[in-house]
Amino acid sequence: MRGLTLLFVGLAAAQSYPKDDVDKLVDASLPMLKEYLEKHPQGNCTLETAVRRKEWGDLTLQERKDYTNAVLCLMSKPALTSAQAPGAKSRFDDYIVVHIQQTPRNHGSTFFLPWHRYYVWHYEQALRTECGYKGYQPYWNWGRYAKDPVNSPLFDGSEGSMGGNGAKKAHAGIPIPMAPRPYNVIPPGDGGGCVTTGPFKNMTVNIGPIAPSLTDVQRNPRADGLGYNPRCLRRDVNRNAAAVTTANYTLDLITSNKDIYWFQTVMEGQFPQGKWGVHTGGHYTVGGDPAGDFYVSPGDPVFWLHHAQIDRVWWIWQMQNLEKRLAEVSMTRTMNNFPPSANGTLDDLSGLGVLAGDVKVRELMSTMGGLGGKFCYIYE
Repeated sequence: MRGLTLLFVGLAAAQSYPKDDVDKLVDASLPMLKEYLEKHPQGNCTLETAVRRKEWGDLTLQERKDYTNAVLCLMSKPALTSAQAPGAKSRFDDYIVVHIQQTPRNHGSTFFLPWHRYYVWHYEQALRTECGYKGYQPYWNWGRYAKDPVNSPLFDGSEGSMGGNGAKKAHAGIPIPMAPRPYNVIPPGDGGGCVTTGPFKNMTVNIGPIAPSLTDVQRNPRADGLGYNPRCLRRDVNRNAAAVTTANYTLDLITSNKDIYWFQTVMEGQFPQGKWGVHTGGHYTVGGDPAGDFYVSPGDPVFWLHHAQIDRVWWIWQMQNLEKRLAEVSMTRTMNNFPPSANGTLDDLSGLGVLAGDVKVRELMSTMGGLGGKFCYIYE
């Protein structure tokens, strides 16, 4: 019986999913990327040599376990940021510290998309160079699982998942600042408590909170959230939040917004109009603590799959007009222009604090040849 069960799990891990309209747009867009690269060669980076980042559901069971084992490995290595953040206990925590420190600069600003591209790539490199991971950063195609996320390959709690939902713990829902009723609260799901299944069931969250979406998260001993505050990983996998991440929303985001300002604005959310955006929808599909905390959200390992998808969607959007969109930035240098700041440019610097030095934004615009040729990847 156990052998049959393992066989079933293995088959489930290899399950194929039909292509949605966004996947089909990728297929239609790759010839444009190929043509662009023929006109603008990027050294050794070609479509044939580029790394292929894959969707979580397209990985085999062993590939998924290799990835989660590498994340657990990163959690076992000593932090580099403990001097400035006493709560940081691991290399995994280092990435949370950097996100906390740079949140006011890298959201609702020029830097949102290019900085997160750099951030996810650097995390991928840490998994590979420090923990022996042979694969690449997977992404989460929201639309595949939006109707029933808790039973998806991401959250079903199996050994091939990213961990299960949290235990049932009642809460009032997730408040959305500035949004009008009824869009100012995302109704709660069926979780809210500690994750007790899957690879991260014993995970300890060390840093934060700063802006928790759950009211009962224990406070951090420091006002900046960087003190030591150990607690369990909590989730409230939520189909109400996932409802705005179906493929039709993503396709419309890509095809209806012709400049970077509106593309990014719609992606991040137009809260006064009651529009959450796929960025918000993805984060609050996970919810809980720390995923529901704007500052500390990278502390949930699913963050990295969500932001790989954010990067993928930007990549698809860029492919629709590569000559223009590989050099197109907008917004100011501060979140929602607070405090007021100048418009950002391609020559502005963006870095990862103690993890990696500053580079010009223009170096982060292309997945094919960016960062001095270190970026060389596409999404399958």
